[in-house]
Amino acid sequence: MAAFNKFNAFVEHLAEKVHNLQGDSLKILLTNLAPQASQATRSQLTEVAPGAGYAAGGQAAVVLGSGESAGIYKLTLADVVFTAAGGSIGPFRYAVLYNDTPTSPADPLIGWYDYGSSITLADGETFTVDFDAVNGALTLA
Repeated sequence: MAAFNKFNAFVEHLAEKVHNLQGDSLKILLTNLAPQASQATRSQLTEVAPGAGYAAGGQAAVVLGSGESAGIYKLTLADVVFTAAGGSIGPFRYAVLYNDTPTSPADPLIGWYDYGSSITLADGETFTVDFDAVNGALTLA
């Protein structure tokens, strides 16, 4: 599984009540351009072109659990599966987690996963963003 990398603005956005990770609509988008830790909103990214089974803005990341234990917060998400249909999706290398709910700032970024090399899904192929069911998609200590 690819390692989680946080966007720097995520820390500030948490402190300023931009995110409600348990209740907000989280999404995963795909991009082939390397995200930068200094980026703050979805508008600063270039995602793959919509079509062939990929919707602009990506797919919902369903929250399975959100809570704190012994001072450590863990967010657990259901795996997100992208399926190419009627063409190809990509190329992409990065899966970016962002919050689709806030309007100020709009679509704040949370973090990204680097899969090491570009991937293109041919018609009928799938790609799964496999979140860690034990350790969560992200932890805060």
